[in-house]
Amino acid sequence: MKPRRCGDIGIWAVEEWTGPYRDALEMYPDATPEIVERHRHWLEPDCMVPGTRQMVFAFQSYLVRTGRYTILIDTCVGEDKERPDRPNWHRAKWPWLANLKAAGATPEEIDFVLCTHLHIDHVGWNTKLEDGRWVPTFPNATYLFGETEYRHWETAVREVEFMRQVFDDSVLPVVEAGKATFVDRDFEIDTGFTIEETPGHTPGHVCLNLARGAETAVFCGDLMHHAIQVPEPQLSTIFCSDREQSARTRTAFVERYTDTDTVILPAHFPGASAGRIRAGNGSARFEFCAE
Repeated sequence: MKPRRCGDIGIWAVEEWTGPYRDALEMYPDATPEIVERHRHWLEPDCMVPGTRQMVFAFQSYLVRTGRYTILIDTCVGEDKERPDRPNWHRAKWPWLANLKAAGATPEEIDFVLCTHLHIDHVGWNTKLEDGRWVPTFPNATYLFGETEYRHWETAVREVEFMRQVFDDSVLPVVEAGKATFVDRDFEIDTGFTIEETPGHTPGHVCLNLARGAETAVFCGDLMHHAIQVPEPQLSTIFCSDREQSARTRTAFVERYTDTDTVILPAHFPGASAGRIRAGNGSARFEFCAE
């Protein structure tokens, strides 16, 4: 598995699953058939199933080696989790651990785990089932949770059973094991690795910015879920806690990085997954990097 490079940093996408996920009009309440058709020519076939509005999503983590640390960004859906409301994820088995190994890392080698936010598909491999208990999957790692994000979930889970279940099996065991550190915008994991608050999808969503010499990259989590949101940043998903704030944050992000050399690494873009934002005919477009 060949890494992507940012200066002397190696970056690997660790896939859990990729495939058709949801219809664009279901995923984005403000989308219209006309908007989808406007972009079909460049979204098919990699990002949209030809002849349909089914959007192709990847569920993946990013493994980053800095020379000092081995960092894991987001941990997908996970294994053996009770998810009766999501049949495809209920007690699921995935090749994720094997894919992590193929990228050259074992759970014991991970120094830091950063969750960009605490949604179900970003925290699942935080824990594993061991003798009937959920324990940290990465025994030597410090888990980094955004302070704002964690405090929101700490309160919100009391009201929604599904959220409480995710929190109880994939987040709380890490905290109880003394493995969690709560961070804000001032936290730096390593030289050139800084956290940026990007609220909207969730109240405490964060991105991880990487600067290595003249090269820069951004691991942007769910700030955008699909490439259609680059030319159409006003489209927020059904999963965004504040759709208006999400759109404002994403619009500013697209404007900031259009026609720069910064590599953007979203959590759910399939294929090469990474790319740059380029100006097009009246709107921006995501240009995937070569594999």
